[in-house]
Amino acid sequence: MTSAKKQVILAAHFPGVNNTTVWSDPAAGSQIAFESFRRFAQSAERGKFDFFFLAEGLRLREQRGRIHDLDVVGRPDALTVLAGLAAVTTHLGLTGTVNSTFNEPYELARKLASLDHLSGGRAGWNVVTSFDAFTGENFRRGGYLDRADRYTRAAEVLHTARELWDTWPAGEVVADQEAGVYTRSGDPGQFVHSGQHIDIRGHFTVPRSPQGRPLVIQAGDSDAGREFAARDADAIFSRHGTLEAGKAFYADVKGRMARHGRRPEELKILPASTFVLGDTAEDAAEKAHAIRRQQVSPQTAILLLEQLWNKDLSDHDPDGPLPVFDPVVDEDSIIKGRARLFDDPLATARQWRAIAEERHLGIRDLMIEVTGRQTFIGTPASVAATIDEFVQGDAADGFILVPHLVPGGLDEFVDTVVPLLQERGVFRTAYTTSTLRGHLGLRHE
Repeated sequence: MTSAKKQVILAAHFPGVNNTTVWSDPAAGSQIAFESFRRFAQSAERGKFDFFFLAEGLRLREQRGRIHDLDVVGRPDALTVLAGLAAVTTHLGLTGTVNSTFNEPYELARKLASLDHLSGGRAGWNVVTSFDAFTGENFRRGGYLDRADRYTRAAEVLHTARELWDTWPAGEVVADQEAGVYTRSGDPGQFVHSGQHIDIRGHFTVPRSPQGRPLVIQAGDSDAGREFAARDADAIFSRHGTLEAGKAFYADVKGRMARHGRRPEELKILPASTFVLGDTAEDAAEKAHAIRRQQVSPQTAILLLEQLWNKDLSDHDPDGPLPVFDPVVDEDSIIKGRARLFDDPLATARQWRAIAEERHLGIRDLMIEVTGRQTFIGTPASVAATIDEFVQGDAADGFILVPHLVPGGLDEFVDTVVPLLQERGVFRTAYTTSTLRGHLGLRHE
């Protein structure tokens, strides 16, 4: 007897915190107007996607003491945007990044539970951490958290939020329109939490939400990040784009779950992926090359190289060779407001020099080569087949798609690839559940 095919999970990432977006394209729209978010989210819902994803940063990055111009200036608060989208969508999950380092668990739990109610059970939280004092300067505890403590605090913040959600017993929650109040089975209990980072007590004000608890997503590839996901997350936002690397990551993370009393199907692994579609493979490859040239301008190439070399390289020719000197490793990072990109800058520089020498590449062409994240390039049929291969081969449970344009960059995928996945019997033709956990085949908490 042939086992049923795994169903593909698809999410749509609204980009804007790096150089993925092609700002210069005439089709590029506003990154802050609600209309952009609405159109993008409704395109994802038209394609029967599982959820919408919105990243967020708490401070504008700086490079060489200036605002890093690869990032969005003025991105609105993620949860506020998601609450607005709850009113213009009906089934699409609504997930966003919210920092666990510089937010308090009571406030986080209350806002996320409120979003879950407003959306009818479609909320999700991407739990991220921060250790740098630069970001912390926006908060009264700026710079207090050691790098080694960021995941211990994240775990405690998440566990505390779950304790708060769980103070309202599971059971049906019904709106009494005449009285203007909620009625439910059971009474809310008080909470008391005293731990290494959190010491709070009181009563939680928001009734248990339609899916029990908002979905929890984690993004991180370190050993600590993988362990955090295996223990606590419902989905993990991974970066592995090849079949071999995906299978290795999938097996490693899901193999950790048993010691935490969890089953492999309780965690969904979702690589971030880009796509470029064409009428033929050659057409798609040509488009992909053109997009990469737009994403990595001469100025961008120098900025990206500086992040490894940790030195002002503005006097270097973008079409010229790499610096003759080695990266600076014993000084503070030239870019502030983001995690360290390279564990071993000297080894990475040696690798890049070897690639540049072998392929006769200048700085810009090398940056295009080594920073490329174009996962799926081809015809709609070939892309659909590759996505299916990854999921059936346990290299992923689905993908978080990152188009190079907003708000219309998802439309071509929805119109051409989604129908082919549906024909293969691996993607829904209609929503059959109303909550985000239901979409992903996860139990309500």
